Amino acid sequence: MSFVKIGVVGAGTMGQGIAEMLAAKGLEVMLIERTPEKLDQAWEQIEISLDKQLEKWAITPVEKKLILSRIAKETYIHRLAECDMVIETVTEDLDVKKEVFRKLDEVCPPSIILASNTSTLSLTELAAETQYPERVIGLHFLYPVSKIHLVEIIRALKTGEDVFEATRKFVEETIQKRGIQVYESPGFVTTRLICVLINEAMHALSERVASADDIDNAMRIGYDFHYGPLEMADRFGLDSVLAAMERMFREFGDVKYRPSVLLKQMVRAGHLGTKTGQGFFRYDKDGDRI
Repeated sequence: MSFVKIGVVGAGTMGQGIAEMLAAKGLEVMLIERTPEKLDQAWEQIEISLDKQLEKWAITPVEKKLILSRIAKETYIHRLAECDMVIETVTEDLDVKKEVFRKLDEVCPPSIILASNTSTLSLTELAAETQYPERVIGLHFLYPVSKIHLVEIIRALKTGEDVFEATRKFVEETIQKRGIQVYESPGFVTTRLICVLINEAMHALSERVASADDIDNAMRIGYDFHYGPLEMADRFGLDSVLAAMERMFREFGDVKYRPSVLLKQMVRAGHLGTKTGQGFFRYDKDGDRI
């Protein structure tokens, strides 16, 4: 199977990153959102991301134009029938994702692979909403998508062997990232492990073991993390971290997944990280630390 055009459903932070990365790899991308306003906001963020790369001489002005020219903004979901693969990256809400997969199943021919970027939800449950569950698979990209060369490829209960092999080749050959095979389990590997670390960092902060800066520096410098756990949480979105922790706590019933009280307080206060400009640290509109 050759991949030329990829649909991306949902133009939030992850959708923007995935669309930009795919276009940079030479693929045509159809970015889907419910309203033109949300698409325009996503487009603006993609341009900001590319401009930052321009400033660092990572890309040229011509490459920026080429990347943007490969991304088509679309609100009409039926256009996805033209794609070779569709990657769903809407909000981490089971009912919302189920509705998306029901619509995708209606408009996409059986040959099109339907992938989800979910980090904690059941692929098997999402696949059950379709007539062809064997074509549903998980593709969990990590933030920031362009810089992290790892993708978790998650097999649902009924994922076909041919679908898995085609997806693995897409990851490793087409977009040239390292793919790891994961069998369905809440949080898979990356979310399950990193959320426990983030949660423990919040416990350490609330117990005044060290300041937020020092906790992050300890892991960033001492263990070569790109971001410390608290800034990482800000960039994931504290609401997303809380949702992941609560789901794993429900699924596993183990106290190590119980979300920190501090995390709940931050979310209730609306301090969600880069998306609101305030989390454990402060950020400007471009997502840079202030």
